[in-house]
Amino acid sequence: MKKALAILLGVTLLIGLVGTAAAEKTVINLWTFTEEVPGMIDKYMELNPDFAAQYEVVATVINDQNNQYANALDAALLAGGADAPDMYTAESAFVLKYTQGDAASFAAPYADLGMGDVDQMVLDAEIAKYAVEIGTRDGVLVGLPYQATGAGMIYRRSIAMDVWGTDDPAAVAEKVGPGWDKFLEAAAELKAKGYAAVSGGGDIWQAIRTGGEQPWIVDGKLVIDPYREAYIDYAKTLYDNGYMNDTTAWSDAWYADMDGVGAMPVFAFFGPAWLINYVMINHSDNTFGDWAVTTPPVGFFWGGTWIMANKDSDVKDAVGKLIEWITLDTSDTGLQYYWANGTMKEGEVGTKDTVSSGVVMAKSDGAVAFLGGQNMFDVFVPANQYASGASLTQYDQTINDAFNDQVNQYKLGEKTRDEAIADFKTTVADNLDIIVD
Repeated sequence: MKKALAILLGVTLLIGLVGTAAAEKTVINLWTFTEEVPGMIDKYMELNPDFAAQYEVVATVINDQNNQYANALDAALLAGGADAPDMYTAESAFVLKYTQGDAASFAAPYADLGMGDVDQMVLDAEIAKYAVEIGTRDGVLVGLPYQATGAGMIYRRSIAMDVWGTDDPAAVAEKVGPGWDKFLEAAAELKAKGYAAVSGGGDIWQAIRTGGEQPWIVDGKLVIDPYREAYIDYAKTLYDNGYMNDTTAWSDAWYADMDGVGAMPVFAFFGPAWLINYVMINHSDNTFGDWAVTTPPVGFFWGGTWIMANKDSDVKDAVGKLIEWITLDTSDTGLQYYWANGTMKEGEVGTKDTVSSGVVMAKSDGAVAFLGGQNMFDVFVPANQYASGASLTQYDQTINDAFNDQVNQYKLGEKTRDEAIADFKTTVADNLDIIVD
């Protein structure tokens, strides 16, 4: 029998046992950075007692901060053997390493997991295009997410009413877009009434970073796509004109703006359903119910968790059953339906979330009190169609951090625009083995 592999990195390591341990059971090793996935396996075991009688899933959960999870996962995959992961997950910030990049050779094609005609299943389930793009290596699907993270603009109804006399999502969308030039015009109108358009420049960066016609790296060479370069000027305009409170994401000041108690009342945040469900709802005591969601100035996605299988696993068919139920089952007893409707626990309605299957989303109800009863799926489902994963690389996190550091210095007047770009290129050249002009 396999034994769980424990790697101690000076951080908390949670090992969860899913199913009842029994000597005669075959072990499936699951590695992940989120406790969500072991909870899903619990549900699958509950629904499939015959599977639960045959298999025990041993879950190793490691926090993904400071690359702790990725480093441990890499070591486990390289070590191989009986203790290697049979299935594992990766977050959008580093998933390309495991689906298309340096560690992609470990991922088994979904077609090798005993799931049937995977390509047809993807079409039948209407899986979001960007999710498939990110999970595909050389035309072969090796990973899919359970969430869909196409994003919208989440705005304060009362502020929209005060500035434009309407809080209707369709009317507000026309005020702020399409395009960032239109949004900056709206920002000027908001400022005239004493409102900040956004909390910080990073809020619109989230909507820009996954776009662009070209990735940061093309044929081993750094490329600054004009779409991303324009953020330098947007950030400067927001700062110089006082269109934002200049906060940083995940800070107390950012949360205060969600609650309406920041330096200036903030009109909008940009993000997918999870930003509402797991962040904003916890920091909006004063603004709960005063929000709505609409089409953003540009389409984008933010976040998501992809699931892969180890090509060397000796339980690939069993892993395939779990992955199929999590990512491609569109029935009312598949994970996608439970996740979308908040019905993981029988008799309870919990958090509703967007999922990758358009078929499931079409039969699910996204009405939430936080948005004044608005059905958020009316916005988030179409948003998945405008998101793209075609211009991403496995090194984006490093490059994005370097870019934003320089944009911030330019925004504050600490260096010129040309100096910021030159220093950005130098930082990339010093940290990555790519060509920089």
